[in-house]
Amino acid sequence: MPGGRLTQQERQQIAGGLAEGLPYAQIARRLERPTSTVTREVMRNGGPAAYRAELAHRAAERRARRRRQAVPGGGQHTPEQPHGRDAEAVREYEESLTTVFVASGMPKMMSRVLVGLYTTDEGSLTAAELVRRLMVSPASVSKAITFLEGQGMVRRERDERRRERYVVDEDVWYQAMVASARSLTRVVEVSQQGVGVLGPGTPAATRLENAARFLDFVQESTLRAAEQARAVLHTTPRTASGGSAARP
Repeated sequence: MPGGRLTQQERQQIAGGLAEGLPYAQIARRLERPTSTVTREVMRNGGPAAYRAELAHRAAERRARRRRQAVPGGGQHTPEQPHGRDAEAVREYEESLTTVFVASGMPKMMSRVLVGLYTTDEGSLTAAELVRRLMVSPASVSKAITFLEGQGMVRRERDERRRERYVVDEDVWYQAMVASARSLTRVVEVSQQGVGVLGPGTPAATRLENAARFLDFVQESTLRAAEQARAVLHTTPRTASGGSAARP
């Protein structure tokens, strides 16, 4: 199976596969690449409807150039990673996770900041550290943090040097699920109001009433499940004899 970065020819094959309406897995088999590689490539470059091989290749070259310029002397060296991690593998994984977040509806810069925080052992970074890590402007970081704070996914604190740090807690997924569920509250309320406006028992009112009941049930079930599962986020994995993580 070939490794390394996608070539321009491979990107043209991806574009051709998308034009044929092929699923990512089938395109990946043609290229003898992992499906995740194709998925990440397409979502990073506008999605299946907007993907263009030439534009995607130019964007990849620009990203590679920025990475080289970020290293003194323009070399290919990547920063040393703790715990003996493969720096290139970590970078690829962070891009994959960012792609997943973007596909789920989170704006790209917010996704990049959240991934940057979540994949650090400390779970926190300063604004300056995020700027260097992501190679973006301070204004972009500030906007992303404001968004993530509003979702309850990031908080601010001061370290011993009085620097403001942005922190992502183990509860981030709990907070995200709760925020998502609670966002349905207004939809439920307005849908219920429509029943009276359109007339109880009419087809339109019945449609709205059923939608309100459905969303209300989903909201309550999600909040209850998130609360019941919250403890899992604070569990320390134990390694079983076979090398896999044992259930608590």
